[in-house]
Amino acid sequence: MPSSYQAIFAAPGTRGFSAAGLLGRMPLAMMGIGIVTMISQLTGRYGLAGALSATLALSAAVLGPQISRLVDRHGQARVLRPATLVAVAAVGGLLICAQRGAPDWTLFVFAAGSGCVPSVGSMVRARWAEIYRDSPRELHTAYAWESIVDELCFIFGPIISIGLSTAWFPEAGPLLAAVFLLAGVVWLTAQRATEPVPRPREEHTGGSALRSPGLRVLVATFTATGGIFGAVDVVTVAFAEERGHKAAASLVLAVYALGSCLAGVVFGLLRPTGPAARRWLVGVCAMAVSMIPLQLAGNLPFLAVALFVAGLSIAPTMVTTMALVQAHVPRTKLTEGMTWTSTGLAVGVALGSSAAGWVVDAAGAQAGYAVPVAAGTAAVVVAFLGYRRLRGPVPTRGGHGADDRDSEGRERNDTDEAGERVA
Repeated sequence: MPSSYQAIFAAPGTRGFSAAGLLGRMPLAMMGIGIVTMISQLTGRYGLAGALSATLALSAAVLGPQISRLVDRHGQARVLRPATLVAVAAVGGLLICAQRGAPDWTLFVFAAGSGCVPSVGSMVRARWAEIYRDSPRELHTAYAWESIVDELCFIFGPIISIGLSTAWFPEAGPLLAAVFLLAGVVWLTAQRATEPVPRPREEHTGGSALRSPGLRVLVATFTATGGIFGAVDVVTVAFAEERGHKAAASLVLAVYALGSCLAGVVFGLLRPTGPAARRWLVGVCAMAVSMIPLQLAGNLPFLAVALFVAGLSIAPTMVTTMALVQAHVPRTKLTEGMTWTSTGLAVGVALGSSAAGWVVDAAGAQAGYAVPVAAGTAAVVVAFLGYRRLRGPVPTRGGHGADDRDSEGRERNDTDEAGERVA
């Protein structure tokens, strides 16, 4: 492990909570595709399978920020354990109803209940932010490490989920995802020494973290970015099926995640300079431009190379986003703020998947790659429109995650990067 990554794990307890976070995040990449695989095997109804997966994603998008808001007020252990039990019980109900051929409405009820899953990634990042709140270089590396962990989940999660459900029994993928979630959350919440201490009740004022203009820009942009991810997943499966190699789709998508993973490793070793907002804007533009070569893909090897290159811009952009969230959201709402970005992604994935499926049905897989291009264009437009809200200093309101420092750790002042006074 490079020295920069070794350094962040010098703090007591960091290895434990990061490992627990990896385990608890596996369902993020396993549950949705596991439900699709299970339902399609049991019923042969892909429409129902897709609708249930979308229900799960949208439910998590609604409930996730509310769970994180409670965590900011009451602490991780007090909130995550009961929320996880509800989610696991709902997954169990979904599996039983699917196996016994219960009415469709029961499947949707339990799929919605399964969305009560906490954002484990946000919980882990909040611990890093607490430990290294006065050490921006180490925090940058820690955020990069967690982006690497995210990509590892997306490399191996779908392979494990699909493989178990097809080789063992249909419910195996979602079942193992629920086991991972329960074990990861129990392990994480048992580590009380690194758990961020909730701020005093009187500091929890001002409503939701979404009142921050900067956070609204990030969430809106990530909703469009999620459209890229959702569309790429669906269209790549259809593209591989049209060429008679449907099973290869999981490997091609793993290459996409591998590109992001490697970029995250390198980015974590760098010491980026300049405003974080500018780096973020460049990253969003790179993600959008990287979708253009997909229009030229005529075979799976070319597509794999194009997706690997496209993946290189993902992790650096995600890392910079977390730094901007910390800079623009009060510390009392940091976990909620981080979860809102994940919520934007989840909504975007659901929308992108649906739009891509419609285009593929109407015009074929090759035409479907126009959907991620359109989503990337929307992300760039939103990013440019909101850039001014992200680049300026943020006045301290109730204790920002970065206190009186910007996202690079420099002391805040009342001038922007051009030296002009900010209104």
